[in-house]
Amino acid sequence: MTAFSESADPHRQHERCVTIDLGSRSYPVILSDAWDSGQPQNLLQQHVKDRPVAIVSNDTVWPLYGETLLQAVKKAGPSHCSWHVLPDGENHKTPAQWLAILDHLANNGLTRDGVLLALGGGVVCDMTGFAAASWMRGIPFIQVPTTLLAQVDASVGGKTGINHLAGKNLIGAFHQPVAVLVNTRVLTTLPEREFRSGLAEAVKYGLIQSAPFVDWMLRNRRNLLHREPGVLNQLVQQCCQFKAHIVREDETEQGRRAVLNLGHTFGHAIENLGHYRTLLHGEAVAIGMVMAATLSEHLGLARPGLGKKVAGIMQALGLPSDFSSLPAGIDIEADEYTPEALIQRMRLDKKVSHGRHRLILLKELGQADMVDGVTEADLRTVLQAFCA
Repeated sequence: MTAFSESADPHRQHERCVTIDLGSRSYPVILSDAWDSGQPQNLLQQHVKDRPVAIVSNDTVWPLYGETLLQAVKKAGPSHCSWHVLPDGENHKTPAQWLAILDHLANNGLTRDGVLLALGGGVVCDMTGFAAASWMRGIPFIQVPTTLLAQVDASVGGKTGINHLAGKNLIGAFHQPVAVLVNTRVLTTLPEREFRSGLAEAVKYGLIQSAPFVDWMLRNRRNLLHREPGVLNQLVQQCCQFKAHIVREDETEQGRRAVLNLGHTFGHAIENLGHYRTLLHGEAVAIGMVMAATLSEHLGLARPGLGKKVAGIMQALGLPSDFSSLPAGIDIEADEYTPEALIQRMRLDKKVSHGRHRLILLKELGQADMVDGVTEADLRTVLQAFCA
């Protein structure tokens, strides 16, 4: 367990750094207010000077921040710089769009000494990372995350991938970035639903290993929801520290790192049922974490009431806790979100072993573990209450 440290003065540092310690492949996560000065600019010069560079973004983020990052990259002195803009949305996290990135690299002559930069949210981070892992058997890449979800989770740890029609992130590789450049100022343009979606991944860290961090988020929820810069910087820094500790112990998810998937087996099934167009990732995972806590109760791993407690945390942060508390204007076809439909998609989860479900469940707030052999009868009983 990693201790949670509450800063007395969140404004004290202009730049902050968290190191992802992986020996010779260690890399920094830099929190800064700009990309063209200080540590971010030094890192760009270190990794792109005299090298061909390609920036991958999407058609929402590129008009907002593409030119700013492009000027920072050009200032670092690359031999050539190009950019490729993807359509925005989880439903575009496909083999076809991944191949389009590779076509861009080929058309722009990016060789093994080239560098990729990912400017965007979790989809861009994952797809660019997978392109970097695939192109010429692996080239360096830098994450420049622009959503809260990407800043606290997707940009750190080296998980890269794309979706398959059968399920989420079924195609991918572990490929660590050489640096992560975080600027929480870009969160000011993030739509409200997207912002709250990121809070789900943040609260996940507290649920799996630090109940005091959950308490801190709840005490500061007003400032968080108003996107107060100092509190946001502390949130992102703490989440990166939590993840750094776990990734250092288990880089390729052979053991302890699996706890980072709390709620994700359920959440990915929920996303897949909506064809990645209905619920955002964090919204589906928020519901998934409540399902996991409820299943923990059902199996006798946790005391009664844990499911309601986790549901209350989600509601306090403006996140859905079940299918009846979705954001305004979001409708689902109830006859499609059935226990059987969810279980069918959960069978293709990467953590299923020999037909037996392996799930991350909670013993209490701040304590999670992998549980083998969860039966579909138990899943069906719990899911029925959510799908009724």
